[in-house]
Amino acid sequence: MKRICILAFPQALASSMAIPLEMISAADTIFRLRHQQRKSTVKLQIVAEDNNSITVSGGMSINPGCRLADTGICDLIFVPALWGNPRAAVMQHSASVAWLTQQYAAGATVCSVGSGSYFPGAAGLLDGKPATTHWRYFDDFESRYPRIKLQRKRFITHQDRLYCTGSVNAVRDVMLHFVEQLFDSSTADEVARHFTHELKRSYESLLLAVDQQDTHHDELIIKVQEWLQKHYQRDIRMRDLAPRFGLNARSFNRRFRQAANKTPVEYLQEVRIYQARELLKHSNLSIAEIAFAVGYQDVSYFTGLFRRMHDVTPNAYRRLVRTKLFNVGTRHTPGNDG
Repeated sequence: MKRICILAFPQALASSMAIPLEMISAADTIFRLRHQQRKSTVKLQIVAEDNNSITVSGGMSINPGCRLADTGICDLIFVPALWGNPRAAVMQHSASVAWLTQQYAAGATVCSVGSGSYFPGAAGLLDGKPATTHWRYFDDFESRYPRIKLQRKRFITHQDRLYCTGSVNAVRDVMLHFVEQLFDSSTADEVARHFTHELKRSYESLLLAVDQQDTHHDELIIKVQEWLQKHYQRDIRMRDLAPRFGLNARSFNRRFRQAANKTPVEYLQEVRIYQARELLKHSNLSIAEIAFAVGYQDVSYFTGLFRRMHDVTPNAYRRLVRTKLFNVGTRHTPGNDG
């Protein structure tokens, strides 16, 4: 059984605690119903330095289920976002900083939300690693923790069992990643349908399962990316897309590359090929039908692009995946080294 702990502080944003709690609880219920399991495979707890009731930001009262000293070893820990001065919170809760250090050394995965990254930062866990925090605290965070590789253009960072998100909204993407690792991809897809406004999981959450991504804070380019994710099946011409978002073609390409570290065409190709991989795994559509479904009229072009990106043809990929001899990306289960 995986033990998942959510830290509680008086300064915490309740939403940053509720989202992990609710999404994992829902995933556990969905998984057990589908597999006809009576017993849960996860243990969720809200933990704090003592058992006293805590009033978090907004006035909500929370009763911790366990003291830090009594938690034992956790597999996955969430550090909530903080309202107010995160530096003061770290100083007031030095016991929590020490506890995070011990838990991480014992193999726990740590995910901080927004300014909650000050806690693993103060613990020294993020030294030499990429991290992000709430945009308002970028300068302070960087000056306070100069050994951390602050990523100002990323909403999500992760390395060596350490995850950071730049906002509460980004937590949903990270949660879908964790749900897939703790349960399975179909459970993650079902949770996405309940907790996000899109019918499909966001491209951000899908890519988390594969590799560290160049997420960013350019809201206009995020809107472009969301549009491409939603309309990837269309015949899309980038020269026509730029005016839709109030940019000329040159500015559009320059700004997109600066934010996403790739061209709009490359990004669209990644979205389409990801969807093609899913169809190859889970459908019996022909290669021509899959190419058409993800926006390519030319099957030979689609096949060549797929091979260039994955070193195998679509047919070979399908055979390898279905015989479980091929695994795209690095899989990691919270609580295990890998």
